[in-house]
Amino acid sequence: MKATEKKTSMAPAKTGTRTSAKAAKARGTNTPRIADSDNWDQRLGFLMHDVSRLRRTVFDDFVKPLGVTRSQWWVLAHLSRHDGMIQSDLANILELGKAALGGLIDRLESSGLVERRADEIDRRAKRVYLSSMGTHLIAEMRVKSHELSERMLQGLDLPSRKLLADMLAQVKHNLLVIRDEMGVLEQGEGEDE
Repeated sequence: MKATEKKTSMAPAKTGTRTSAKAAKARGTNTPRIADSDNWDQRLGFLMHDVSRLRRTVFDDFVKPLGVTRSQWWVLAHLSRHDGMIQSDLANILELGKAALGGLIDRLESSGLVERRADEIDRRAKRVYLSSMGTHLIAEMRVKSHELSERMLQGLDLPSRKLLADMLAQVKHNLLVIRDEMGVLEQGEGEDE
């Protein structure tokens, strides 16, 4: 019987729900195995990457009349949600080097869009805040973002949009769990050596 279970778990799942459910049960999971011929990982990965890249590129064109670059609007967008972040924390979230972010903040500050202030507890740390001009620019960017979203989601009714958002949120959650698990594994590997 174990040999049968092994064959079942190694064999590609058929497209029928019944067969997929049996294969999942044999593997001890509730998730049906997707046939290799469907190649979901590759298709989904490419599709998500392409959609993300295209959205950024199109949004760049949408905000170009506002005089802001992709790097700048990315920093401003994060500050609009977490105003007053410590500069080094912002660099970590944006996955930028501290020097690269420092130059970017310098340009945003000289444009009057952000201002740096010393942290009240640690005077060496700098917090970055949106200026009133930066807040006004964010409002304009939100209008452009809404316009782009409406055009991008054309043909999807409200329930479909909510479902899409929920599904992407679930995928993001799963990826964060995987990332955190891998981080724990990487930290654990170094402890035994």
